[in-house]
Amino acid sequence: MSEEVKKSYFTTGQMRNALIQIEDQMVHSSWMPNIILGINRGGCIPGVYLSHRLKTAHEVLDIRLRDHTVKPDLRTLEKAFAFQKKILIIDDINDSGATFQYILDNFGKREDRIKFAALIHNKPSKTKVDYHGTKSTRTRHPLG
Repeated sequence: MSEEVKKSYFTTGQMRNALIQIEDQMVHSSWMPNIILGINRGGCIPGVYLSHRLKTAHEVLDIRLRDHTVKPDLRTLEKAFAFQKKILIIDDINDSGATFQYILDNFGKREDRIKFAALIHNKPSKTKVDYHGTKSTRTRHPLG
């Protein structure tokens, strides 16, 4: 018999609160992005919300490691970096850390110009983010 996974649903209000936390952390660190790259798919909505709050550009970074066989595309990141942008890469959840680690392994963090953010940072994740809305200790976070 299979074990039933209890899902946690992250509401729009919780997302807004997490984004306010992320913005506050950036203000306190004296670092603000010139562009926000939302990781496809989970980082797109938070990325757009945050780009409106900060009045800065948003683009999609197409990295889909789970359930996809297409190679991730880092061209958007490469272009933003080439134009001397300070880049915030955001996703909904830093679960295992695989997506952020892929970026580190294939592009690097590159000085103080690239920072990572997640609405939910899973403490057991192998990759740490610079900014987060909330922390979790769950091994897996199914967002509804």
